[in-house]
Amino acid sequence: MSRPDVRPLRGYLGTAAAGRTMSDAHRQVSLTGMAGQTWLGGRLFELTGRSVLLDLGTQLQSAIGLAELDGVAQRMLLLPPDVSADHLASLVKTVAIDAVVSDDPARWMDSGIENFVATTEPQSASTPTVTARTTEWLMLTSGTSGVPKVVSHTLAGLSGAIVADTLAPTSPVWATFYDIRRYGGLQILLRAMIGGGSMVLSDPKEAMADWVARLHAHGVTHISGTPTHWRKLLMSGAADGFAPRYVRLSGEIADQPILDALKQTFPAASVGHAYASTEAGVGFAVNDGREGFPESMLNGGCEGVDMKIEDGSLRIRSGRVATGYVGSGIPALTDADGFVDTGDMVEVRGGRCYFVGRRGGIINIGGRKVHPEEIEAVINSHPGVRMSRARARKSPITGAIVAADIVLAEGYSSGDSDAVRDGVLAICRAALEPHKVPAVVRFVPTLAVTSAGKLARTDA
Repeated sequence: MSRPDVRPLRGYLGTAAAGRTMSDAHRQVSLTGMAGQTWLGGRLFELTGRSVLLDLGTQLQSAIGLAELDGVAQRMLLLPPDVSADHLASLVKTVAIDAVVSDDPARWMDSGIENFVATTEPQSASTPTVTARTTEWLMLTSGTSGVPKVVSHTLAGLSGAIVADTLAPTSPVWATFYDIRRYGGLQILLRAMIGGGSMVLSDPKEAMADWVARLHAHGVTHISGTPTHWRKLLMSGAADGFAPRYVRLSGEIADQPILDALKQTFPAASVGHAYASTEAGVGFAVNDGREGFPESMLNGGCEGVDMKIEDGSLRIRSGRVATGYVGSGIPALTDADGFVDTGDMVEVRGGRCYFVGRRGGIINIGGRKVHPEEIEAVINSHPGVRMSRARARKSPITGAIVAADIVLAEGYSSGDSDAVRDGVLAICRAALEPHKVPAVVRFVPTLAVTSAGKLARTDA
């Protein structure tokens, strides 16, 4: 029996203006037509009430699978492409997976799990899809220190911030550097699907110039990415002619240099940064062009979200927070009052809250704890620097010193290195305590980036 109070994702697809599309580098599908189509060869009813793993090779197929299964499956786990094969068996067991939707049936042939092969072309659905339940949406944490945790959400929680987006035109065209199989990318996909827009998906194998050309060709108006994503775009020189009206940063600390650079590059755009995480959900957006956020947003000052700082860490409570972790032996996601400890460290200065780094990302310099992001923000303020990475380097005298890897900004060459180094050290000495000032400065052509678009912080 269907539940009329449950509105699944596909329920948002056929109600807006015609012409809405979703595309990647190879194909395009109609969003408005998806509600009456199937990519599962007429077998969707067999997945009713089941625990389903979506293991699909492209973001496009993954998005299609989400729309088909929401309201049908009991729970669905969206598998990112970078999950280690060594962790897959553990995740399948944790989530009690009993069905897999895949475009690679050979991978699951000997698993003992029923495999549903996704077709490459949509077919008309012979019978209307029956929505009987609120499906659990399962997302994975980054898992940098082992098997990733499984975090449970509902569509209502995932989409809780979407109605607050008042900057969107009638029919926005969304894009993101993120993969939609991670939380940041999924948020943008849902904004497009639920908000009545279209969606342009990224491709990790696509050259930056080709990606931007595709954004321009599809008329993208709204786009998001990490500060590292945006720095790489600016370094590529491919931004000329691209004129989005809504530019957002998230996933890393948005320092003032990158905010200013984007406003200069896209003067007609609304440039801002947002805070969100897989566990805490969408927290808030900052649209005043400044790094950090107003202290007035704490302790009830942010509509729909309660925030406080405890032991230096930002704590968040809202209806967008995940419902919990899946699996045994995992600490509770929230405390007794419903707050998530984000692990993002914040300092209050002059009525404004500034992110200084991750609690787990501290480096030890001669016995003193240092946030590398604090040093990088100062280094990045030099006009000759596009991006930087601060790290600890062993020293036989002090035990450790700060080393900085720097990528020169556009218009600067290796011949400018000495002058840039001197300038960087001067501003660091003026702004930082002595033990935080880089003792070694190295100029590099590029810096490693994780699959999530964040600056890789492993030792070089």
